[in-house]
Amino acid sequence: MIKQFLDIVKRYFKPYKMYIVWSVVLNFIAQWLNVFSFVVLIPILNILFKIDQNVYTYREWTWSTLDKDLIVNNAYAWVQEQIATNGAFLTLCLMGGILVFMTCLKCIGYWGAANIMMPLSTGVVRDIRMDMYNKVMRLPLSFFSAERKGDIIVRMSTDIQIVENSVTSAISTLIQQPIAIIICFITLFTVSWQLTLFVLIVTPPAAWLMGTVTKKLKSRSAKVQARLAEIMAQIEETLSGLRIVKAFIAEEKMAKRFQFINNEFRKGTIGMMMRINAAHPVSETLGTIIIVIVLLFGGWLILEGEGFIDASTFIFYMVILYSVINPIKDLTRQAYMIPLGLTSMSRIDYILKAENPIKEKADPKPLQGFEEQVELRDVSFHYNEGSDVLQHINLTIPKGKTVALVGQSGSGKSTLVDLIPRYHDVCDGQILIDGKDIRDVRIHDLRALIGNVNQEAILFNDTFLANITFGVENATMEQVIEAAKIANAHDFIMETEKGYDTVIGDRGGRLSGGQRQRISIARAILKNPSILILDEATSALDTESEHLVQEALDRLMRSRTTIAIAHRLSTIKNADIIHVLYEGKIVESGLHDELIAKDGYYKRLYDMQQL
Repeated sequence: MIKQFLDIVKRYFKPYKMYIVWSVVLNFIAQWLNVFSFVVLIPILNILFKIDQNVYTYREWTWSTLDKDLIVNNAYAWVQEQIATNGAFLTLCLMGGILVFMTCLKCIGYWGAANIMMPLSTGVVRDIRMDMYNKVMRLPLSFFSAERKGDIIVRMSTDIQIVENSVTSAISTLIQQPIAIIICFITLFTVSWQLTLFVLIVTPPAAWLMGTVTKKLKSRSAKVQARLAEIMAQIEETLSGLRIVKAFIAEEKMAKRFQFINNEFRKGTIGMMMRINAAHPVSETLGTIIIVIVLLFGGWLILEGEGFIDASTFIFYMVILYSVINPIKDLTRQAYMIPLGLTSMSRIDYILKAENPIKEKADPKPLQGFEEQVELRDVSFHYNEGSDVLQHINLTIPKGKTVALVGQSGSGKSTLVDLIPRYHDVCDGQILIDGKDIRDVRIHDLRALIGNVNQEAILFNDTFLANITFGVENATMEQVIEAAKIANAHDFIMETEKGYDTVIGDRGGRLSGGQRQRISIARAILKNPSILILDEATSALDTESEHLVQEALDRLMRSRTTIAIAHRLSTIKNADIIHVLYEGKIVESGLHDELIAKDGYYKRLYDMQQL
């Protein structure tokens, strides 16, 4: 646990080291002021109860002769002089004023130390959240196909919040309280080393008992966080599939499933919180027991007349000893909270340290444009070892031509086009653009050449303007309108209340399927890619919407290299070449009429669609 905590400190706290330095300085000053303010109690008690009857005379001193006894002697001499001059009551008022002044300085120091750590705690959490977001942007699509979105959301939200509430907030405690404990023990040894040794003898059993209470807290926390991830995952699935839940009258089934997960989360939380809530009462009880033991031991020595400590100094000693208890309790509380934060950090690191197989070379080749052809040379690919999705694909896509891919679902069409922008890397073979292996060029340059229009139009909860210009810098309004007109989208955009400034809702939920697809096409037109990938762009549309979208696609495809995946074979009749995939292999290639004449797999697909 300590190693993991230090690893977090090393990774995220370095930019904020000056805040830590100033916090140490301010806490150090504030804690000594705290001790000095309690020192004033000794003469106050002596004045009130007339405990000390000795007469003190001021002694001259130099830095070489200065020691504890000299300081105490001169302080007492000054107090007696004030009593003789101003009277006991006015001297008592003066000492009370000094106590208040010292306490104010101490509180200012603590306030400054706490506030100076705010940029650190908020900055570290900001950095972790930013690292997670950036990593999510860089991870391949295959990573998210294996993970639930709800679980990832919990890691990026709740887990980061727990880290903020435990690990980062613990830094202030781990700076302030050890300083307080060290200074208090220095003071205790200075006042009475005999009593302090006795304290150190009786303390270890209490520390051992506290350690037994904190055992297994980290494992319990991991189980609770896993249950919370399941809750968030089911909520996300329910919201995404609410139409199906209602259509199949499955509300009760989903509610029972959610109730089970929710109850398990509640049980785990209760067990974890019972241990956390035990921290304060257990530490309070053990601290009080230690105080009472020391009080009885010290009181017995004073009553027996041992003489190595007087009554007023013993009271001061007990005040300082009690001051040690609160820092120890705070550290104990952090001993409970830090494992929770480390558990969440482990879940965060699952994403942060996830290996990204899509790696860019240290010295990638530039890819400024597309001049000749895209070539797939003996390409094979699998998601899981031993189960090839694509097998020995050889395919050439000349510039300016339209190449269509057809085949049954699961034949590998979408996987094939996902390999070209390097959403996945080929397992065997090569993909070449103008003779350059795409693994040797900059990923940014590669993807800048490619535009996508997918079966599901992926839009964002923003305006028409923001969605059309997504990923395109410095586009003018005239260019946006022109792209929308080519995509047959301008008219319905202008019919909305605010035109291009109208917000389209979550995933474009305020639009029809055809409208969403035309906005997606307008986005691709504005990007003006050299290579266009159409992944069943019209398969989910009604006849009228399909006609408008297909018309927009025809405009988009003009003089552009296009790779079109289609289930509706009527949409790709005019392709320059059609490749038929079956179980990951290209089984037929040719023009539409040629493939019909072959009377092979393509002809069977075509006949089924005609029926």
